[in-house]
Amino acid sequence: MFVPLGGIGEIGMNLAMYGYGPDDDRQWIVVDCGVSFAGPDFPGVDLVLPDIRFLEKQKNALKGIVITHAHEDHYGALLDLWPRLKVPVFATAFTAALLAAKREGEPGAPKIPVELFSAGDRFAVGPFEIEAINVTHSIPEPVALAIRSPAGTVVHTGDWKIDPTPALGAPTDEKRLREIGDEGVLAMVADSTNALREGDSPSEMAVSASLAEIIRGAKGRVAVTTFSSNVGRIRSIAAAARDAGRQVLLMGRSMRRMIDVATELGYMEGIPPFLGEQDFGYIPPEKAVIVLTGSQGESRAALARIARDEHPSVALSRGDLVIFSSRSIPGNEKLIIDIKNALIERGVKVLEDGEKLVHVSGHPRRSEMCQMYDWVRPAIAIPAHGEAAHLTAHAALARELGIKQVVEARNGRAVQLAPGAAQVVHEVPVGRLYKDGRLIGTAEAMGINERRRLSFVGHVAVLVELDSKLELRDDPDLVALGLPQDDAAGEEIEELLIDAAAGAVESTPRGRRKDLDKLGESVRRAVRGAAFEAWGKKPIVTVFVTRS
Repeated sequence: MFVPLGGIGEIGMNLAMYGYGPDDDRQWIVVDCGVSFAGPDFPGVDLVLPDIRFLEKQKNALKGIVITHAHEDHYGALLDLWPRLKVPVFATAFTAALLAAKREGEPGAPKIPVELFSAGDRFAVGPFEIEAINVTHSIPEPVALAIRSPAGTVVHTGDWKIDPTPALGAPTDEKRLREIGDEGVLAMVADSTNALREGDSPSEMAVSASLAEIIRGAKGRVAVTTFSSNVGRIRSIAAAARDAGRQVLLMGRSMRRMIDVATELGYMEGIPPFLGEQDFGYIPPEKAVIVLTGSQGESRAALARIARDEHPSVALSRGDLVIFSSRSIPGNEKLIIDIKNALIERGVKVLEDGEKLVHVSGHPRRSEMCQMYDWVRPAIAIPAHGEAAHLTAHAALARELGIKQVVEARNGRAVQLAPGAAQVVHEVPVGRLYKDGRLIGTAEAMGINERRRLSFVGHVAVLVELDSKLELRDDPDLVALGLPQDDAAGEEIEELLIDAAAGAVESTPRGRRKDLDKLGESVRRAVRGAAFEAWGKKPIVTVFVTRS
């Protein structure tokens, strides 16, 4: 049984359940436990997590969580969701070290015991035997998983590409994947991110060579912004800087944390020590390379602060170069454009992918997907890790390649893989949880929907005080937040709303004013109506009525 709770029908928030056994005695494992990031539709939200209510109901039969790699969309929900499950976690050394470092930066985060494995290892989790298979991706130690049970073998690819010359680690293990294909594979649950792109993804080493050439030819400072998890890319930048006689400053907490872990595990061997932002003033412009966070336009990241000229230690000036060695995650385009424009206005050159080879995806294009299917030869294809367009394109490709059964799964659809033909047999509850500060809950429980309304129409609080004769003691007190000051005629909107509140009280017969709740509702309606007449929008209105 395959049950995705996240990651299918969207990019991010990956969490897949695999079950074996009869309905009344089924045992489960989970592959990956990731997050997504909130866009402007979710003001104030820090992270979006999969809703695991169905998984929690099965937790007595849950035998473990296996993590394919340490990208946030595959492991970022562990610290928040593991306390609800408390089962063994299996991960590579890099993922485990990064999880431990992340925990240190989050007060109160649980200490999660992790059982380590490496590519090539086999280990048992409940009724399943798991084999980790080396693949290439944009982070150290990514693996695909061969998940074996008496019902057959499922290959869960995780995130991968075919890169014959990766910046770190060995190439994707074609030999082992072919051997597993020869053994017979029941199903493959596979990455769909680049299913719309023809050809092969360029190699990471080609990006490294291009970045080295750009850094050698630069006259002033070079700043490179990339994903902090792309350790191979950061190593390549540092090596290019070293060879060009430049020093590298590392900026951003997540960047520093990632490189500290990579250094501890030997991935930065041969690279000179990175400098910190406090060293900026001591390095001549022509000798500086800055590697920094902010490639997605994050307002608090180092690059955004530099673009606004608000960073206390680091500044860029006319003739410097900023390289966006990354792709834009959908939804972040406007933020990124704003930063680029701010840099360009100050005379800083901006270079992005498309002008020169400065970034390459860690996911397979169609030709690579064809190779994977040729190696593994599954009886069933399940496109995963993608939005609807990616999944549909992947499904069509699998059919073209002659895969006998293609299951177009979505989050919450329980897919029976065996015995018999693969089919969706039922649906389970799915949804999203929102991490906001220290709390996690549904959109309703966290007040997200109301907060979104507030961001559009503002809020008005009204206090109405009645005396013992149920007459207004004074004009209502009113506080309006997020509303315009004046209407089109120049009248103060707050005064108009106060008049509306007072009018609602005075137009209510004294005998009916005894019901303070109904009176408050009359005031609320009147204030909203007055706001609409003056502004064209209806704010959220809260009314308090007291009687002395």
